[in-house]
Amino acid sequence: WHRAGEQLMGCSGCRGRFNVGKALSKASVSLTMLLIFTYFFYCLSGLSPLGDASARAAAPDAAQLGNASDGAPSNSIPVANTFGTKKFPQAIIIGVKKGGTRALLEFLRIHPDVRAVGAEPHFFDRSLMPRTLDGQITMEKTPSYFVTKEAPSRVCTMNCQTKLIVVVRDPVTRAVSDYTQTLSKNPGLPTFQSLALKNASTGLIDTTWSAVRIGLYAKHLENWLQHFPLSHFLFVSGERLVSDPAGEMGRVQDFLGLKRVISDKHFYFNQTKGFPCLKKPEGSSRPRCLGKSKGRPHPHIPPEVLLRLREFYKPFNHLFYQMSGQDFGWD
Repeated sequence: WHRAGEQLMGCSGCRGRFNVGKALSKASVSLTMLLIFTYFFYCLSGLSPLGDASARAAAPDAAQLGNASDGAPSNSIPVANTFGTKKFPQAIIIGVKKGGTRALLEFLRIHPDVRAVGAEPHFFDRSLMPRTLDGQITMEKTPSYFVTKEAPSRVCTMNCQTKLIVVVRDPVTRAVSDYTQTLSKNPGLPTFQSLALKNASTGLIDTTWSAVRIGLYAKHLENWLQHFPLSHFLFVSGERLVSDPAGEMGRVQDFLGLKRVISDKHFYFNQTKGFPCLKKPEGSSRPRCLGKSKGRPHPHIPPEVLLRLREFYKPFNHLFYQMSGQDFGWD
């Protein structure tokens, strides 16, 4: 009986230890599940499970690799998509078409504190915006906003503090460039002069043609100034963006409240294309230039047609100089 009692007590002790072990095992599993749940919760909510410090530490990589998710080629995983939050844009490049908006956006995207949508959203959808970290700004570019009557009120409804960038270019050159782009897609298009002039003998300009109408910058700006003060605008010269990209980008960075990171060291002039390109970034085998659709040779336009168009735009240009406070020297 004594031995039996010892064995019984021993078995009871085994069962006790077994129950404790089982309880610990369950607790361990529960803790593991809790940690996994917490991890997925943070991931799905767009937050870093390691806290702000790790998100900030990842910021340089996020800025460099985020372009892959925005339409720019990259061989790296777009880790920027796992950090930060999606916000409506704090700054928008609202125009103008064929003024140099794509170049400006591509130049801006090399700044580590700028996250921009690659495509043109044409409406305000937060899901289309890239994720940004604290200290970064969200941007988008849609040149049609500047000439769309309803756009100013819609942008203000989203955020009346939005900073607005307008890239403008000699309206005559811009109209020819616009026509050239359309002609490349539709070779059967009528001649430039037949579209620009209502009547060849009188030289009356057809302002219903969009290529002409877009160049009436003063009229479009008047619409925007009904909703935003002039201080919310930056007017970028499309010509100076070609001749002095670093200088214009300095103005843009100041306007956006960014540190002047983009400078002369980022650019070189491509003689073949006729405009500046970004120098080869680290880890890339080639420099970054705008695509084949940029820098197309313009068709021949009769000089008298260009002169008539220049005379037509002259009063509108001077009014725009007064409204914007800048003389772009197109005359």
